[in-house]
Amino acid sequence: MLTNQSLRTGTKSSAVKKKERRQFITPKTAPYIFVAPAVLLFLGFMVYPILASLLLSFQTKVGGVYTFSGLDNYTRLFSDPLFYKSLGNTFIILLVQVPIMLFLAVVLAVFLNSTLLSMRGFYRVAFFTPAVTSLVAASVIFVLLLNKDYGLINYLLSLLGFDKVGWLTNSTWARVSLIAVTTWRWTGYNMVIILAGLQSIPHSLYEAASIDGASSVRKFFSITIPQLKPVLLFTFILSTIGSFQLFDEPYNLTGGGPNNATLTITYYLYNQGFEYFDFGYASAIAYVIVFFIAVLSWLQFRVVRDDS
Repeated sequence: MLTNQSLRTGTKSSAVKKKERRQFITPKTAPYIFVAPAVLLFLGFMVYPILASLLLSFQTKVGGVYTFSGLDNYTRLFSDPLFYKSLGNTFIILLVQVPIMLFLAVVLAVFLNSTLLSMRGFYRVAFFTPAVTSLVAASVIFVLLLNKDYGLINYLLSLLGFDKVGWLTNSTWARVSLIAVTTWRWTGYNMVIILAGLQSIPHSLYEAASIDGASSVRKFFSITIPQLKPVLLFTFILSTIGSFQLFDEPYNLTGGGPNNATLTITYYLYNQGFEYFDFGYASAIAYVIVFFIAVLSWLQFRVVRDDS
């Protein structure tokens, strides 16, 4: 049977625990407690792999054991012709596909932002759909469309009297096909971002320009493009990063062929890491990609810098 003293002691102990709990969860500590899981996940799944990959890029596998080898993986890159080939393919796609895609995205965004157009919601969804479509399913369709012998594209060309084209078997046309598919997939994505930028431009600017007698073309180049500069820079940097990460399209469409004509730098990284299990060399390639993305992003910021 509990005595009054023991009851008082138990009540006091419980009160002390509640007080300690209250002191631990205070208005100052509560935010840190709530964000702690996210921070731990970020450290475990983002920061740690980045640091481990950096350390791995200075190691080579000898006898099944990774040993420190200094800059051997990086110096190996400078004498690897396939690395230069994949890097050149990536730059070709970047320099050709990105300007075409952003031009089409701007045209579509301006077109779909017009109040004179009906069913704008339908067209916006239709153009954005490729960005969320399963790439494997889309690749199967494009492989069938671009097949040299029984593809729909060559069938239509034959009706017009043209010879069949090896869309996926000729080096030049394989690059063209890859650029076309990539443009099809990501134009709508960039269009949505630019469309959001268009809708943030104050309408009073256009009204003032109309009072001054400015034409639609003059409004576009004097108001729309300058106001969209930050958005265009954002999409350009995103597209640059996307070009250096291009893997799914060449993997599913051409397998990097023919004759490595569509082998991108990320696809080459994948081959080194998961085909040949040379993770040290693959990590070195990854950091070279990071270097190129950082330099190109810095150059883009410098080019479009607004001193005012």
